[in-house]
Amino acid sequence: MLVYEKTTLYADTINMSILVVQIIIKQWDKSQRTPKHVEDRAKIPSQYPVLSPPARYVFDNQCLVDQHGDDLLGNRVQYSQINDNVIQFDRFQINLTDMTLNYLAQADSESEARLIGSLDNSWLQCHYDWRYGVNEGGFYYWLYEDVTLNIISVDNVSEDLFMIAEPKKIVKL
Repeated sequence: MLVYEKTTLYADTINMSILVVQIIIKQWDKSQRTPKHVEDRAKIPSQYPVLSPPARYVFDNQCLVDQHGDDLLGNRVQYSQINDNVIQFDRFQINLTDMTLNYLAQADSESEARLIGSLDNSWLQCHYDWRYGVNEGGFYYWLYEDVTLNIISVDNVSEDLFMIAEPKKIVKL
């Protein structure tokens, strides 16, 4: 059973870790590439306090997902449990057995994964850029995005989890 008490979320089962995944998405189209737009996007933080709600538990309360930023097309963040030991979140796979994070250059689970690092009790931050071809209302355009993923596996989740310490590792993909 997970309990929310003031700003601390904790598991009352011994040795139960919670995977905390925070994703920040900045999206824009070609018309928003001016220096002013670039400056405005640069002001968006790369980490936020984890507040529940709006953060939500998934995978039988094994994972807390905290999403921030843009989702212009809706349902941008996709996640699934590939098998008992692997969760896929956006372009990342988390191995629940050894608590490691891997990056997939393509969002499908068939592409070769790149090991980012261990998630145990210190957090990782990953950044990548991407673009999508969008066909909307008979118009075709590029939708650009800059994605930041903050992730950690902990026994106790506090809202300032990503605010009180620097990440163990920052990776630009």
